Amino acid sequence: MPASDLDLLEETAREAGEIASRFWRGDQQVWDKGKEGPVSEADLAVDRHLRERLLNMRPDYGWVSEETEDTPARLSAKRVFIIDPIDGTRSFIAGEHTWAHSLAVAEDGRVVAACVFLPVRGKTYLAAAGAGATLNGAPIAALQRDRLEGASLLSSRVGLSPKYWSGGPPDVKRHFRSSFAYRLALVAEGSFDASLTLRPTWEWDVAAGALIVTESGARVSDRNGRSPKFNSGSRQVNGVIAGGLVVHGELLKRLA
Repeated sequence: MPASDLDLLEETAREAGEIASRFWRGDQQVWDKGKEGPVSEADLAVDRHLRERLLNMRPDYGWVSEETEDTPARLSAKRVFIIDPIDGTRSFIAGEHTWAHSLAVAEDGRVVAACVFLPVRGKTYLAAAGAGATLNGAPIAALQRDRLEGASLLSSRVGLSPKYWSGGPPDVKRHFRSSFAYRLALVAEGSFDASLTLRPTWEWDVAAGALIVTESGARVSDRNGRSPKFNSGSRQVNGVIAGGLVVHGELLKRLA
């Protein structure tokens, strides 16, 4: 039996990777969930495995997952799993490499253990509250750039729409990756200065990556500068800004 929640998340994420890899670049059914995007056979198969495995090991924990119907029982649980079975489903369906399994445990609204695993890229990001963040077992640290101008920012084009910014969008170099969890992990490992989305965002997209960023020495907040709370009634956070302390603060100041 895994000794800690973090060990359990890592072990189970690797099992999820084995299941998803059987479908990747193969024939599988895909359904359209409308505004929520596509869902594949692999998403559902991974979700079933994770739910059965994790709740069997921690039967008193609550459950929040993109592919599981929500129930109010989770709201009374002290600890809850927050899971995205496959983060970056469009990339997965297209046979691309940038998709991840995103697994977190939150206690009283705060994430305490997190794993983001990219099977094809061979990258495992882990973090536990107060214990730092790692990539494939090696400690990682976020960049601490001393000015916003020229910073590298992971964001969709919509995130830099002029309507969101006082005095116009900041002078940054925009990049994009399909998996939201991976975007946060890339900030944590120091490959980019910041990541940003200004739209309401599902908790399963954010939870694991948020702890990994925080434990790497950067800051994560919603678009109003508040630390995100998890296992909420809506299961959403009001946008996400993640980055080194100066860049994060400057992005907040510039928002309209």
